[in-house]
Amino acid sequence: MAVGVSHIPRPHRRNLCGEELETFVNELASRPELWIELVQHDREQRIYEELFSDDYLTAWLICWMEDHDTGFHDHDISCGAVSVVSGCVREQRLTLEGPPEDRLVRAGESFNFSAVDIHRVRHAGDSPAVTLHVYSPPLLSMGAYVVDEHGRLERQTVPSSEELRPARDSPEVPTL
Repeated sequence: MAVGVSHIPRPHRRNLCGEELETFVNELASRPELWIELVQHDREQRIYEELFSDDYLTAWLICWMEDHDTGFHDHDISCGAVSVVSGCVREQRLTLEGPPEDRLVRAGESFNFSAVDIHRVRHAGDSPAVTLHVYSPPLLSMGAYVVDEHGRLERQTVPSSEELRPARDSPEVPTL
């Protein structure tokens, strides 16, 4: 665990959301000496390392390669923010008014999300990607979404220690 992460300025003794988390993750991204030694890539799965955790905040490093995909998921009660430090990822947010909102997030860019957002993140581009993620309160579990044989959207609880992947036998989440 990178001890220096605890010294990045932030509000203390409370949970953070939105722009506060994005400010924190961007500051973390600007200090590669705190995480660069943990960067490694594996074609079979994303590599993820917890950098820091206390009662109000968790920070993770995630390394992505071609075909790495979280599938649609939520973060239970946690808000979050992501900073792309190299490569690029595609974020899609589930909507009820049409197809998922879709955006490419490149190195140097970031985004945040609330606890109620359902989204998917996957590798994009030709080169490996590295992202930093922060969650508040600390991420303990997530909800992974699949479409059952009757076309119903179902949520499956996944512990934060498990890698998120799209369900193998589940179709893409259709436009709702």
